[in-house]
Amino acid sequence: MKYDVIVVGSGAISSSISYELASRKYSICRVGSLDRSNAASNAAGAMNGCFGEVTTGLIASQHGKLKVSMDFNAKKRWPQWAKRLADSSGNHQSLFTAQGTHVILNTAGTDEIDTDNFHAIEDVLTTYNEPYETVAPKQITWLKPNELVRPLMSLYIPDEHAVNSHLLLDVLDSAFVAEGGTIIAKNAKRVLSKDKIITGVELEDGETILADKVIIAAGVHSLDILADMPDITKRIPPLFSGNGISILLKLPEGMELPSSVIRTPNRAFACGLHCVPRNDGILYIGATNILKNNPRTQAAVSDVQFLLECAVEQLHTDLYYSEIVSIQVGNRPISADGFPLIGECGIDGLWLVTGTYRDGLHQSPLLADYIANAIYGESNADIDLSDFTPIRAPLAGLSRDVVAKETTSQMLGMGYECLWDIKPNWEPVIQEGLLHRYESLVNSLHPHFTPPPEVIAFSHYDDKIKKRLLEYYDVWS
Repeated sequence: MKYDVIVVGSGAISSSISYELASRKYSICRVGSLDRSNAASNAAGAMNGCFGEVTTGLIASQHGKLKVSMDFNAKKRWPQWAKRLADSSGNHQSLFTAQGTHVILNTAGTDEIDTDNFHAIEDVLTTYNEPYETVAPKQITWLKPNELVRPLMSLYIPDEHAVNSHLLLDVLDSAFVAEGGTIIAKNAKRVLSKDKIITGVELEDGETILADKVIIAAGVHSLDILADMPDITKRIPPLFSGNGISILLKLPEGMELPSSVIRTPNRAFACGLHCVPRNDGILYIGATNILKNNPRTQAAVSDVQFLLECAVEQLHTDLYYSEIVSIQVGNRPISADGFPLIGECGIDGLWLVTGTYRDGLHQSPLLADYIANAIYGESNADIDLSDFTPIRAPLAGLSRDVVAKETTSQMLGMGYECLWDIKPNWEPVIQEGLLHRYESLVNSLHPHFTPPPEVIAFSHYDDKIKKRLLEYYDVWS
């Protein structure tokens, strides 16, 4: 059978695009394993976080501001999106698990990172005329942190919620099938083309599926499917894995769930410490993000220990008595310049949607509508994402003279979040050493192109990351 469109992937973005196209009465085949155990979507806290994710670094560039605009656009779509999914699937269980978001500024981080990002959140909320209120930390009655890391300030964003990511993926599957879509629970090996026109995909077992259009939205694995097309992939920013873990906790008897998301500002290359209520006494906690050249399938002891200690110390000391229900491993797709890869790429009918980092699940309703319109030549009047076309020279985020300093600040912030105990005279020594290390690395990569801080920080420890950056930069030099 030949389909109108094949969508490769089984996460929130691919599933949303598939559903949107099927609801428009196109014949759609979604290809991808339903074992999502190490996918970003499955391990996500699924915060509908538009403003809670804002940082000074994000809003320092035109492209970063475009990402904020994408998040805001997506946030407005979620109520109607949830209703559509419920109507199509017949499952009317609420996807939403939290009412609003509390952002806390505590003493576990640094003034340079946490305080500045906290005020950046306020500034952007004001710019978008979005409702929020400043609240005293004691008004967040669920919080019970260690006094050494107590919150100093907090704000409440009433229109930022969270969804149950596991339920969302199940509902997307059901809604897609109900709209006439076909799911083939096998991974794609490669795309097929003839005379530079897409003809379909080949699955890992050798089976061939035909279509005139193929959308690859397989997260961090997306470019692997194009590995036999080096003329295309060498011009696309390489993808790295933002490896992170999250933990589901069953709270002690008598301890209630918080009603809202509670989170810190983004810090230390990650999305801040956060907890999200699920149901039946289950609390989601997350915070970690370690950039890797390849995805990981197992959690590191260091990450588990770090996350649990942060949750107990910064959120609620009684979490010490919780039971671990599961440890989830996720791999976020991070592009070499830190920005998404969205659009047609190199062959007629081949589309790529990945590189969304921490925003993919939240942006999925927007991306579904945007891609469905784009591939059939319909208008996307409310937002233009052409800057994120996959085949591109590196986009600029932080300026070159700032990025090494920011990387250094974030690394020092990791130390403070771990409550390190060093003598005052050691911090400037460590800071100077790190700054020199990162400036040398930046200058060794390219005279003009500059990767984002998390790529700089972790490429220092991984020559494979550095090698892929050099190869990509060489193409556009």
